Amino acid sequence: MTKPKHIVLTSHPSSSRLNSPAINWGESDPLKRGPILGTLVNSAHRNVIGTHSGSYSLYRALAVASGTLQPNHRPDLTNTAPIVPIGPHPSWTDPNLIVSIDPFGAMVGEVYSDLYQQGYDIRPTIAITKAHINMPELQDAVDKNRLAIDGKIIKNDGSLVVTKVAIDPVWYLPGIAQRLNIQESYLRRALFQQTGGMFPELITRPDLKVFLPPIGGITVYLIGDVAAITEPNRLLAVRVHDECNGSDVFGSDICTCRPYLVHGLEVCVQTAQGGGAGVIVYFRKEGRALGEVTKFLVYNARKRQQGGDSANAYFNRTECVAGVQDIRFQELMPDVLHWLGIKRIDR
Repeated sequence: MTKPKHIVLTSHPSSSRLNSPAINWGESDPLKRGPILGTLVNSAHRNVIGTHSGSYSLYRALAVASGTLQPNHRPDLTNTAPIVPIGPHPSWTDPNLIVSIDPFGAMVGEVYSDLYQQGYDIRPTIAITKAHINMPELQDAVDKNRLAIDGKIIKNDGSLVVTKVAIDPVWYLPGIAQRLNIQESYLRRALFQQTGGMFPELITRPDLKVFLPPIGGITVYLIGDVAAITEPNRLLAVRVHDECNGSDVFGSDICTCRPYLVHGLEVCVQTAQGGGAGVIVYFRKEGRALGEVTKFLVYNARKRQQGGDSANAYFNRTECVAGVQDIRFQELMPDVLHWLGIKRIDR
C-alpha cells in the first residue's frame, strides 16, 4: 500500500473548490441545474456536503482502508442506463415539490455525458431496472383466483414482473428546512451536532446547499405499464411502506407489517391487470426510523410491562425508550411520488 497523502480539511473552501459547478435547484435544464458531485476523486469538483452511496459510503471507506478498492476509482457507466425511462415531469422543476432526492439522478450518464468525459466523477443516485418477484402470498392469490396469470404481469410460474427503482437520498437543505418549517441555519446546526460533528461543512460552508446524508434510501416497485402512472384516464394504486425487516422478510410474530405490504402489492397487481398501474414505495426507515435496536428494546419493554402487552401502550413504551414516538418525517415522503409524476391515487 502506498503512503497516504496529507489530509486536506474540507471545512473551508480553497480557491479551486469555488470553481466547482453550481447547483441551481429547480432548474428545468439539467445542465443549468448542475450535476451532483460528491466525488472523492477530485476534491476541486465537489459541490455538495457528504458523498455518494448513502449508508454504504462507510463500507467504501473500509474497502479503501483495506486496499480492496482504489480510492481514485471512477465507475464505468457503460450499459447502466435505466431499462425504463421515467420523466422528466413538471414536478421536477418545482423546488418546493422535490427536496430530498435528485430528480435527474437516473439520467446523469445521458445529460452530463460531456462533463463526465471531461473527468468529472458524476454518479447516478437513482437506478432503474427490471426484475421478477416471487412471493408465496402471490402464489396463494393466484390459486384462489384473486389474481390471474396473464403471461405479462404475472408469468406462468406465478412470478410478478416489476420495474425496480433504487434511490439514494439527496437533500436540498433550504427545501428540507422549509418542509419542516424551521430555519436552514438551525437545521444545519442540528445535523452537525447530532452526527458528532461529522460534517463541518454544514456550519462552515453555507454556500453548499446540497447534502448527501449517510442514511438508507428508497426502493420503488412499479407494476404494469409505467406510462399509466401519469395518465389520468388509467387507475393507479399506491402503497407507501416503511421498512420492517422482521415481518417483511422473516415473517416475525412480533410485527404485523408484511400482510399490509402483501395486500398493497396484490391491489397493485389487480389495478395493473385492469389496465392501470401499481406503485410500491419502500422506505428504509426501520422501527419508525428509530432503528432496529431501539425497536427490539421497545418489544422487550412491552412484553414485560404490568398487565402484559397492549395496543394502547404501544406508542407510550416507544416514547419511554426513545424519547419520541416516531421520527420518519413523512413530510419528505411525497417527493418520490412527485418524481414519478403522480398527481392522484385511486386505490
